[in-house]
Amino acid sequence: MSYERVKKYFYEHNIPNEIIVLEESSATVDLAAKALGREPGEIAKSLALKLKDGSVIIVVVCGTARIDNRKYKDTFHCKAQMLKAEETLLETGHPVGGVCPFALPEGVKVYLDESLKKYDAVYPAAGTANSAVRFTIEELEKATSGTWVHVTQDS
Repeated sequence: MSYERVKKYFYEHNIPNEIIVLEESSATVDLAAKALGREPGEIAKSLALKLKDGSVIIVVVCGTARIDNRKYKDTFHCKAQMLKAEETLLETGHPVGGVCPFALPEGVKVYLDESLKKYDAVYPAAGTANSAVRFTIEELEKATSGTWVHVTQDS
């Protein structure tokens, strides 16, 4: 179902990027990197987080990045709080392992972390734990209407 919503979102927003459906799981950065034959950093992790006011956001970071608690708090004025597994599908419309910055419920904002800019292209999930899609950084910014932030540790 989530995959179909992403496909429809791509069609409605004239996003020509082809969704890659994999035979194996791509639910984690390491599994996705192996399945796609890419480096872990090229996998775009979509983190589903809850803000102090209860609203949900998606922060997309490069696959090897970790949230820097100070930077996150300075940006969002609260501690980083991941959604619980049982909340994820309800709040994002995507299951754990398939969370992506596309076809989200109204009001869920997308933020793109500066860590993504290390790569020419990245591979976010496409709504399932066995799908991905290749985007250049510019394409990802346009497809998500994401706001740029810097909330990860510098490496």
